[in-house]
Amino acid sequence: MEYSIGDFLRLLGSLGLFLYGMKIMSDALMNLAGERMRSILARMTSNRFLAVFVGFGITAVIQSSSATTLMVVGFANANLLSLTESIAVIMGTNIGTTVTAWLITILGFKINIAQMALPFMGLGFVLTLKKQDSYKNWGYFIIGFALLFIGLEYLKGSVPDLKSNPEVLSFLQAYTSQGYLSLFIFLMIGTVLTVVVQSSSATMAITIVMCVEGWIPFDMAAAMVLGFNIGTTITANIAAFVANYHAKRAARAHLIFNVIGVSLGCIFFYPFIGMIDELVISLEGESAFAQILVIPVALSLFHTVFNILNTLLLINAIGLISRIVIRITPAEAEPEVAIERPHYLSPQAAKYQITALKALLDESLRLFEHTAYKVITHGLHIHRSTFENEPKIKRMLASIERVELNVDDIYHQKVKSIYGEIVEFATKMQSDFTLDEDRIRRVRDILRADRLIADMIKDIKPLHENMNKYLNSENPVIRDEYNRLRKLILKVLRLSRKIMFAGEFNTKNKKRLASLRDAVDSYDVLLNGTIETLIREHKITNTMATSLMNDSGIAMNIAYDLVEASSILYEHKDKLFDKLEVDSELEEPTPTAT
Repeated sequence: MEYSIGDFLRLLGSLGLFLYGMKIMSDALMNLAGERMRSILARMTSNRFLAVFVGFGITAVIQSSSATTLMVVGFANANLLSLTESIAVIMGTNIGTTVTAWLITILGFKINIAQMALPFMGLGFVLTLKKQDSYKNWGYFIIGFALLFIGLEYLKGSVPDLKSNPEVLSFLQAYTSQGYLSLFIFLMIGTVLTVVVQSSSATMAITIVMCVEGWIPFDMAAAMVLGFNIGTTITANIAAFVANYHAKRAARAHLIFNVIGVSLGCIFFYPFIGMIDELVISLEGESAFAQILVIPVALSLFHTVFNILNTLLLINAIGLISRIVIRITPAEAEPEVAIERPHYLSPQAAKYQITALKALLDESLRLFEHTAYKVITHGLHIHRSTFENEPKIKRMLASIERVELNVDDIYHQKVKSIYGEIVEFATKMQSDFTLDEDRIRRVRDILRADRLIADMIKDIKPLHENMNKYLNSENPVIRDEYNRLRKLILKVLRLSRKIMFAGEFNTKNKKRLASLRDAVDSYDVLLNGTIETLIREHKITNTMATSLMNDSGIAMNIAYDLVEASSILYEHKDKLFDKLEVDSELEEPTPTAT
């Protein structure tokens, strides 16, 4: 058989054109519907059957199981999807990817769509000249669609003609008639080919062409299709390699699910393809083993039925798969580091608007709920464990503990670096995505909350030093005044913690925060006459009075900042998924209290 290097390069070029068309079409669809698909994915996955349907629908729409799986891995990495939800969505993507196989079969082999490709490209080009992004994306979609089928047409013409070279066919036949050994060989070929090409749709097209050209029979092509299901998991596992353990678990669950399904498919392979052939005979009137022209339909049917049955068999085993994945991928302990690093601001989270916004909020909440809570309670000479376990503020105030606190070290090691990375992440997010006004406002509000957190941590330093001095003073009046300042901050902090555990920022808690905000001014010892009275009655010294005036101002600033930061972060935590209707006046940014 004469097959030159030029012929081989033509084959590679045909495959490249097919893949490029697939990429342009998939990217355009992602731009057209991706944000809505990501929103659906984040909202509608609580029920496993609904999650399967969502995975199927998104993959069918954007025409890329890899894109959907990467989206799932990114959402798992940002804690938007649980492990069980991720597994269910991935099951749906396996079914959704079969839609592409049917498009290739019907439009590439049943209808000669390539003849209409050039007019399609002309129409697509005209649409790309429009100013509106939606028209441009539709134009790129049409161009990608046309290129895909032009590439498929060239691919069919570039494969060597083995019918006129029977000696090569007899060589291949030796590897297609050895029972389960042949099944294993072609399964591995399908796996490797999918890993190399990085597209199960492209490998499906190659396999169909190989069958139509007489290279391999239907049963060995079906074995290659089983291999696609394993090969397609590699993309997600590569993406999860540098992600957190949540993403690794989602990717490995994808691999385990497909390996179990393929193993079952191999055990019942021959009865299964016999059943598929019976279906093909009833639909096409001829057997896929006897008539080459019906093999495209037979393979698409095999691919679809296999993935549907696999999902139906294993959907109730999601819990078992989850336990296996958790056992082989344990939670990663956070290493002790001199300089704190972000937990949520990952490259995976930055790929999509909704995951980036969620990561930004989660990182800010972590800074608030972990670092700020600890610094403030320690700054008031109360251990965090005491604050968390003692329900009565009065009892906390009665117990004065000496708590060492180096605010400068904490600020530079745990706050400044995180705050800087949050600002950098938010800036990159706004430059990478075209955000609507609502999301721009959310990003700015979250950054304002982060600035308030940094301010209150810096403010606690002078207050902590004077608390240590005057809470242990022999003068009971100054002790009472400083305990009053502690009480103010602890009230706000206690309510903020209550909101954190409530899971939603309800109307009652909003009113309580607003009431505390309004009450802060009453703690100003200068304006309420406390200082004047205490000095006139000689209950405190002038030095004590000066410190108390300054520290009451600092305590008020911390209380104001706590109220504002709590309101912003917990309100946006609810609004991220529209769980709570928010009054319009509360949506507007309010001035920072100083």
